[in-house]
Amino acid sequence: MTVTQAVPFARRAGREHQENRWKILVLLCVSLLLITVDATVLHIAVPALTAALEPSAVQLLWIIDVYSLIVAPLLILFGTLGDRYGRKRLVIAGFVLFGVASAGAAFAPTPLALVLARALLGVGGAMIMPATLSLIRQVFTDRRERAIALGVWSAVAAAGAAVGPLIGGLLVGWWWGAVFLINVPILLVLLPAALRMLPEYRDPEPRPWDVTSAVLSVFGILALAFGLKEAGSGSLMPFPAAVAVFLTGAGLLVWFARRQTRLETPLLDVSLFRRREFTTGVLGVLLGVFALVGLQLMLAQYLQLVLGDTPVRAAFRMLPLVLSAVAGGLVAAHILPRLGMRATMSGGLALVALALTPTLTWGVEGHPVMLACCFVGIGFGVQVALLAASDTIMSAAPASHAGGAAAIEGTAYELGAGLGVAVLGTITTIAYAPAVPDVRGIPGGGMDQARQSLAGAAHVAEEIGGSAGGALLNAARWAFVNALHTTVVVSVVLLSLTAVAVAMLLRRD
Repeated sequence: MTVTQAVPFARRAGREHQENRWKILVLLCVSLLLITVDATVLHIAVPALTAALEPSAVQLLWIIDVYSLIVAPLLILFGTLGDRYGRKRLVIAGFVLFGVASAGAAFAPTPLALVLARALLGVGGAMIMPATLSLIRQVFTDRRERAIALGVWSAVAAAGAAVGPLIGGLLVGWWWGAVFLINVPILLVLLPAALRMLPEYRDPEPRPWDVTSAVLSVFGILALAFGLKEAGSGSLMPFPAAVAVFLTGAGLLVWFARRQTRLETPLLDVSLFRRREFTTGVLGVLLGVFALVGLQLMLAQYLQLVLGDTPVRAAFRMLPLVLSAVAGGLVAAHILPRLGMRATMSGGLALVALALTPTLTWGVEGHPVMLACCFVGIGFGVQVALLAASDTIMSAAPASHAGGAAAIEGTAYELGAGLGVAVLGTITTIAYAPAVPDVRGIPGGGMDQARQSLAGAAHVAEEIGGSAGGALLNAARWAFVNALHTTVVVSVVLLSLTAVAVAMLLRRD
């Protein structure tokens, strides 16, 4: 087929899939749900997994973190490959790899085997995720319908991460491997549906593919994400070394960006960032996910370790956040055309800041209804902002670069999650440790462990027992609540400043 024949063929194929566009949206959203759920599904399955495989502390860290560490650096790579070789083809290959890796993870006999299977899951997820967003851009040509589709997509992306612990809590009671094996039957249904319904798209004029750029982007983002996580947890390397890794990643990405400006056929069109709307949209996604994932992690610890909820009960108590996120994505699709991108994005970020404020002044700890209302405001506001950011990103990018733009947005999601956990987690730890006073009857080593985390304090209190253990746990809980308030203050200030910046940088429409 010649180039002149390829363009009309692609347009004709797009028209043929218009009548199935909503079915295609369901298929893409279910695919996205699998990817986002897998990022958090292990959080509640850790005790059962530890009992079965007996991993070391470092191995357990890699089992949990390797998925997102692999997904983030590969999104841009596979987004551009989808534009070049076909988005449908990439989704199909991703389904197959994700299914095989899920089965391998479910029956992994050793911690190392599970780490490798989780890494393959990350590769499969990175193949699928950018294609889902770029295919929405391709199938939904009407601006209003595309806003609705993007709202659904954005709601599923956020809801998946929030629902992950709930799904893990329900499945792990049967067998820890079920949290992975559940993917296989779902993919067996999605695969034939994708082969039948998804349209194919590839660049009618494929350009040379620069291997050096691909290597720089992968290792740059990998080092950036790994450095962020280690700066927050410090589990594998000291803080200065983590900062060095982070700066190395940033340097590689600067090298990557400069190389793209010199190449005649760049791997990624970095000129997209010269468009103020595109850059503002990417920052909106980054900071929106930063707030959602970072605060979700802190609140999940609060519910379990301060209020004493079981993992499943804590997951159910966070359902208002999930449901309001879904509602926010759907409602925002209708208000976006009326209010414009500027008011929708900045208003959503401001709502999150407003919903967080009562936790500082009204003693939400003792009022479950008020806490649920805060969750509703957080989920709704984040999704309103993310929808406007997604629409801004995809509208600013030409159709031929939709895959690359979608990959940049997906990377912003992953980096936002890593940044939220690393930064907010570090702030909480810094504020928590000095606030735990010495407790009579607790040895020095026990106090050192208790000051590392609230979970460590709970473990020491259980071992010591008696009045000394109870006093330590109470002191640690109060210290954690005060540290959480410090984290919320930082989040409120950051979200408020971002809302003001968005209002100043974006045009109304």
